[in-house]
Amino acid sequence: MGSIKGKIRSVRILIDTNIIIDVALIREPFFADSDRILKFSEQGNLEGYISGSTFSDFYYILRKSRGKDWTLQFLQKLVSFCNIATVDDRVIRQALTSNIQDFEDAIQYSAAIASELDGVVTRNPKDFTDKTIPVFTPKKLIKTIESESNSSKVAG
Repeated sequence: MGSIKGKIRSVRILIDTNIIIDVALIREPFFADSDRILKFSEQGNLEGYISGSTFSDFYYILRKSRGKDWTLQFLQKLVSFCNIATVDDRVIRQALTSNIQDFEDAIQYSAAIASELDGVVTRNPKDFTDKTIPVFTPKKLIKTIESESNSSKVAG
């Protein structure tokens, strides 16, 4: 993970909805690790992706508690450092035949596979029963990135 033919590249990860909501609503005890994941993406330590299908969910959930202007600013900042994983016909068809029980999770996972990402980060890894690509908790992904970062410092 994170290297192509000997060249180091950032790990490419789909960030699950719950991670972003944790940060936007400062949900404890999840905020610190979730915020760290977004900061890793913002700083280029990982290449963060967000499923295109979740933006309307973000807007709906966040607008109710944070207001329209704050929500739009938050989403604009998010897209300034995260990529958007496309949700198209192929992704929806794959999600419809997935073993993942929650349809939203199936769409996100299918979008990650279609975008050829290295994994998904979520607080609910048990919800992602397909194991085509790795599923990380925030803590596990933080440890993985820090370990790779320390390894490259030693090697370099």
